Order: sequence, then C-alpha cells, then structure tokens
Amino acid sequence: MASSYSPGGPRFLTAVEAAERMRISKMTVYRLIKAGKLPAVRIGRSYRVREEDLDRYLESSYVTAAGSSA
Repeated sequence: MASSYSPGGPRFLTAVEAAERMRISKMTVYRLIKAGKLPAVRIGRSYRVREEDLDRYLESSYVTAAGSSA
C-alpha cells in the first residue's frame, strides 16, 4: 500500500529508520553512506535514504554459504 507521506513519489527514510529496518546501529548506516555503499541524500545536517535504495542494497548483500554441496 502506498505511503500517505509521499503519494506517487519515492519514500525517504531517516538513518534511524533505515537502521531499525536492518537491525543495526545508526552509526553503521552512516558508515555505509560515507563508504558509498548506501546511496543517500543530504538535507541540511541529516541524511535520507530512499526506501528502494535500501532494498537494493540489502538484495545485493545476500551471501550464500561457502562450501555447501548440493
């Protein structure tokens, strides 16, 4: 369902919201942004992460177990 905050447009998350979604600290989110691994927009002194960019980062971060035989 579409968010009531941004009908028809991208939804932006604060660093705290992104951290809560990933269950990591907000400082880790800032490190990912600074390292260029997580795209973000700077607005004033704070950062906003597009929800779709967060989803894309998580999708690209999946790993498979090494040494597993099928």
